[in-house]
Amino acid sequence: MATEERKPFLLRIPPDLWKELERWAEVELRSVNGQIEYVLRQAADKRKRTQHREK
Repeated sequence: MATEERKPFLLRIPPDLWKELERWAEVELRSVNGQIEYVLRQAADKRKRTQHREK
């Protein structure tokens, strides 16, 4: 099984936001990294749908 390559990067966020992401990720049974990826993917998909309708 081939593994999907991922681009590593450093993200600096305030401690209060980190704690919120930890709580949210725990509720949804994800790691914080997985939760951030999920949220970003949802936002990107929403943006694509919005751009498609505007054309």
